[in-house]
Parts: sequence; C-alpha cells; structure tokens
Amino acid sequence: MSKKLEHTSKFLSLVLRHKPDAIGLALDAEGWADIGQLISLAGATGTALTRELILEAVATSDKQRFAIDPAGERIRANQGHSVSIDLNLAPQAPPRLLFHGTATRFRDAIEAGGLVAGSRQHVHLSVAEETASTVGSRHGKPLILVVRAGEMHADGHAFFVSDNGVWLTHAVPARYLDFPA
Repeated sequence: MSKKLEHTSKFLSLVLRHKPDAIGLALDAEGWADIGQLISLAGATGTALTRELILEAVATSDKQRFAIDPAGERIRANQGHSVSIDLNLAPQAPPRLLFHGTATRFRDAIEAGGLVAGSRQHVHLSVAEETASTVGSRHGKPLILVVRAGEMHADGHAFFVSDNGVWLTHAVPARYLDFPA
C-alpha cells in the first residue's frame, strides 16, 4: 500500500471509528457518513481526499475496515468504533472456537477480568489463529487466546459478525478463555 493510501486509511479510521467531530463530520445512527461531506470537511481541515482515493483505499485494504453503501454515496467503518453507533448486525451462532490476539503484558488482567471492549463497543475475535497472532503482534509480544465461543453462545452470550468477517461480542468472561501454557 502506498504512503498516500496508508495515510488515507488511517485518516478514515480516525474519523469513521473514533473522532468524527475532529473534522465536524456527522455519522448517522448506523455509522454511515456522506462521502461528499467527508471530502469537503477533510479538505477544510487540511486533508485532501477525493472520491477515487477513498474508493481505492477501501478496495485495497487487506483488513477491509470500511464499506461503501450500494449507491456509492456513503462510507462507514465495519467495526472498531469507540463512538456509539449501531451496525445493525443480527446475532449469529459463532464457530465452536474463536481467537483473540493481544500482548503478553495484558495476560494477568485478562485472567482476572476476561476480555472487555474498553473504549470500543465490542471485543474483536477471529476465526483464524494466524489473524489473532498478527493482531497481537501489533501490541507487543503476541498472546493468542482461544475463546470457547460455542459454549459462551450456549450460555446466552450474543455474537455478531461484521461485514469483513470479524466476530464481535460485548465481553468474554475469563471462564471461556484458554490461555497458552
């Protein structure tokens, strides 16, 4: 990914997931923003965007963090919001096991209190251990946790899957986690 696309992706993450007010952007209740308004407000605050650049950043993102609506007029982040929005995801039965990647320095806190969303709306889980390892590596020495999602679901915990395949839940109590030896 070019530096310009990387910068665009990081900017989109900031304003669509965490700080739309940084440029005066209004997200609707489902997290959608008008692309024309995004371009205009970004430009007024010093970030030059074009529709083509946004579409390229969305299309080439290996993590598929963003979605464009069918009309091509709006954009939103697929998950990871720290602002309150409703992605309108229907609860789904998860696979028996899911994975969560974090850093080893968080192990004691997770063993004591489980996985919590913190400033975000959901805990993010993956179907692939390799994906969890990649995520954990971004935070330090990776710690890969096995989440007994099927058991959690049977006990009444809700799971959702975002448009880019990331599994979401509100929290994972420690009793549903398997830690590496």
